[in-house]
Amino acid sequence: MKVIFRILLYCLGGLILSCAMLVFFGVGNTPELEVGWSPTREDLVRAKEILHEGSKTKPDEIGIIELSQADLNLAGNYLLNRYSKSAARLEFNRNQLRFFVTMTLPENSLGKYLNISFKLGNVEGNHLPVITKFKAGKLLLPAKLAAWVIDTVIQYSSLNEYFILATRPLKAVKIDAQTLTITYYSNKTILTQARSFLTRTGDKSTLTIYQQKLTDIVAKHDPEWRLSLAELLQPLFELAYQRSTLETAIAENRDVIATINDYVNKKETRQLLTAPESLPASGQQYAAFLYKRIDLAQHFIGSAALTASVSKQVAQVAGEEKELSDSRGGSGFSFIDLAADKAGTRFGEMATSSAENARKMQKVMSKIKDYSDFMPDPRDLPEHMNEAEFKQRFESVDSPVYLELSKQIDARILAAPIYNTK
Repeated sequence: MKVIFRILLYCLGGLILSCAMLVFFGVGNTPELEVGWSPTREDLVRAKEILHEGSKTKPDEIGIIELSQADLNLAGNYLLNRYSKSAARLEFNRNQLRFFVTMTLPENSLGKYLNISFKLGNVEGNHLPVITKFKAGKLLLPAKLAAWVIDTVIQYSSLNEYFILATRPLKAVKIDAQTLTITYYSNKTILTQARSFLTRTGDKSTLTIYQQKLTDIVAKHDPEWRLSLAELLQPLFELAYQRSTLETAIAENRDVIATINDYVNKKETRQLLTAPESLPASGQQYAAFLYKRIDLAQHFIGSAALTASVSKQVAQVAGEEKELSDSRGGSGFSFIDLAADKAGTRFGEMATSSAENARKMQKVMSKIKDYSDFMPDPRDLPEHMNEAEFKQRFESVDSPVYLELSKQIDARILAAPIYNTK
C-alpha cells in the first residue's frame, strides 16, 4: 500500500511540475503569432462548410472528409476565436501536422498570451495521430510527457466531454503529405449527445434564471401592443447587474444575450451559433420588434449573439454576406438590416469586451427608456435592392460610395446614448 501511495504521489508531483513548467515557459506578454483573426466573406463561408461537412453523412453511415492545409487553418482559427482572440497556423511537414497556437489569456499576473507548438503524426497501432513533439514557448518537452500531461488535464476537467464527443465517432485519421483524411461513423445516439452538449453556452442554472425571467416578461405582455426588444433587454440586464460581480459580468452578459437571441430568432441562428436550450414551449409567444419591424430585432440581437459567441469580425462579415445573398434572390440588399447588424455587433462587443465594459453595459441597459437608446432609427436608408440595382448604385462592398454610407451608419450608432457612456 505504501508503494502504491508513493507512486501516486510521484505521479501527482510530476503532473504539477509539468503543468508549472508549461505555464512558466508557455505564458508571456509577447504573442508568437499575431492574434485577432479577420476573415473575409469567403473565409467565413468556407469555414462553415468545413465544420458542417460531417452533417452531410446520415446516421449509421461511414463518412470521409479530406482537408487541405488551407481548410485546417480556416477551421482552426474559426474555432479558436470563438473563445478568445487567438491565432493558429497549421502546416504539413513530412507526413506530420505541425500546430502553432497563440491564445489570449484572461487578465493575470503571469502574462497575456499562451504560446505552444506541437506535431501530430500517425503511429502504427493507433487509429488517431499522437503527439511527436511539443513546445511551450521555448521549452521543448518530451512528447510522451506532454501527451500524458494533456491527457490527464483533459480527463479530469470539463474538456473530457468535448474530447469524448469529438473522438468517439472517429475510425481513423490519416496525415499525408498535403491532406488530412478523417474517416468517421456516427449514430443517432452520438449526434443527440453532441447536440445536447454543444447547445450549452454557460452554467445551466444561470441560463435557467434568465430563461425564466424572459418567460415571465412575455407572459405579462399586453397582446394589444407590439413586444419591443427593449422590453426583453432592459429587465434581463437589470437582473444581470444585480447578480454579477466584476469577475462574472462577461459570462452573465453572454447568457443574457444568448437567452434573448434564442427567443427572438429561434431556429434562424441556431445553425450558426451555440444557443442555450430552448425556452419552454408552453405559454404565449410574441415576435419582438424594433421600429415596428421584426427583422430589425432579429438582425440586432442575432449579430450581438454572434459577436459575444464568436467575434466582431465574423459578425460583420456574416451581416454583409446575408445582405449580398438577399440581393441575388431574396428580399434584396438592405442597409436598414445592415445597420441593425452593425448596431448589434457594437452592442455585443461592448457587453463582452472587458469586465469593466460588461459591468458598465449592465448598468446603462438597466436604465434605458426605449430601443432608441441602443439602436438609432435606420428607416431612411436604402433597401430592397436586387443585385443589379446594388451594383449600379454601390458597385461592391469595397467601393468608396459603399464605404462612405457604411461610415455614416457607424457614426449614427456611436452617437446612440449607451455607446457614449463614459
